[in-house]
Amino acid sequence: MTTTAWWRDFQLEGNVVQVRKTGARIPIDLAIVTETLSWMGFHARIELERRRITADGPRIWFTPDRPRPWYLIWPVVQLAGLRIADKPEDADLQFHFEDLTTVSPARESAGLHLNAACADTSKSEVARVFERVSGRALAVDPQTWTAEMVAKSELNGAHDGRCLTGPVTPEAGIAYQRLIDNSADDGCVEDLRCPTVNGELSVVFLKRRPLADRFANHNTQVRLLDPDTVFSAEERALIRQFCQAMALDWGGLDVLRDRRTGEIWIVDVNKTDMGPPIALPLKDQMTATRKLAHALRAYVDARLTPVETSS
Repeated sequence: MTTTAWWRDFQLEGNVVQVRKTGARIPIDLAIVTETLSWMGFHARIELERRRITADGPRIWFTPDRPRPWYLIWPVVQLAGLRIADKPEDADLQFHFEDLTTVSPARESAGLHLNAACADTSKSEVARVFERVSGRALAVDPQTWTAEMVAKSELNGAHDGRCLTGPVTPEAGIAYQRLIDNSADDGCVEDLRCPTVNGELSVVFLKRRPLADRFANHNTQVRLLDPDTVFSAEERALIRQFCQAMALDWGGLDVLRDRRTGEIWIVDVNKTDMGPPIALPLKDQMTATRKLAHALRAYVDARLTPVETSS
């Protein structure tokens, strides 16, 4: 378990902050400062609210890393009344938490484990699993594909996607996928960020930004939506099947809806996602966190409750 002194996660190099765990480099600019201040306001609200909640739920041991406050799971655990165990022998369940795209499969011991079998969230694995459950191929062969496609790093959080027209010579460490037209009438692109608990949706974040910033990590607008207004029953069933195939107990999906066909495509999985999105109004951030907390607590309680058998 890593130290709780979260500031040690970062190393300052001039005007760039490097994340020690992943190697990601974040330039310090006005946008980053503004987002940090906005997040601190949300964090303060969580701190106030969690003090009014009785932490009487099951105890969770996070391994190999303890989530920092900016990861979505942290405020959700606080509002769910769950407790973070100080050592594994005191825990009721283990949550496998590591901010890496590919990890060694966890060796499960007795008891409840979350995300233990979800060891690969690379773009190629996501595309492979999506094709298996949907019957539709997201990945393309860049050497034979003659239409537009997207090239992006296999690693999570790179935000380095670019549009190409094939055929092209493939690069190592790059995934190639068909280009999904997720544009709106006003020229913005729309991503559906879907936090899931056991494959179920309780909230959806509609993230919007200009087409020119299709692959950027910032949004001009984020709205909180009811999943029932976004997805059909069949689409929600597909999402559940996908999460089951990924062995994803908790995590965020990036879903795109094709403007021309109306079909949904799951293009990314993040089992250590951050959030709620900074551009979401604070009131909606709190609403989303409460709903996810309720869903996680219900899932954990159900999994830990012995099933009674009739005699």
